[in-house]
Amino acid sequence: MAALSVLVVEDDAIIAMLLAEMLQDMGYRVCAIAATEEDAVAMATSCKPGLMIVDEHLREGSGASAVERILLTASVPCVFISGAPVSRNGQGATVLHKPFLEQDLVRAIRNVVGDVHMPPAIILVADGVVLKAPTDPRPTNVRSSGHWLASKGQSED
Repeated sequence: MAALSVLVVEDDAIIAMLLAEMLQDMGYRVCAIAATEEDAVAMATSCKPGLMIVDEHLREGSGASAVERILLTASVPCVFISGAPVSRNGQGATVLHKPFLEQDLVRAIRNVVGDVHMPPAIILVADGVVLKAPTDPRPTNVRSSGHWLASKGQSED
């Protein structure tokens, strides 16, 4: 199955880059990062994402308005993120409040797209601690005491 493409709408460049990296490590393909309402609408039209992660409050325009405009032409699941109070709580929207953990993002994505689009998990067991790892394991990601295990718990050695 091809990786689900994700449009990230976030006006803080550092947060946008970290979020994109987190999504890529989770197995998604980030098709674009938009910092303004206008860019979000244009990029959604050009890259046709399967999911949007959207900061509701942008410096230029509104993430919420961008989503409303995008939804006029395409049905795209959306997770809102915000560091400020969000007006979408009562409207059935999935909202993550900053700061959030990767596991919170996983749950939010699962809530809007379901398990079908969740990438397969790879687990790193290191020093008796189980950690989620990127779906593209490279030797530089593995500590010498760690063992890569498939999500079903079978060793891949």
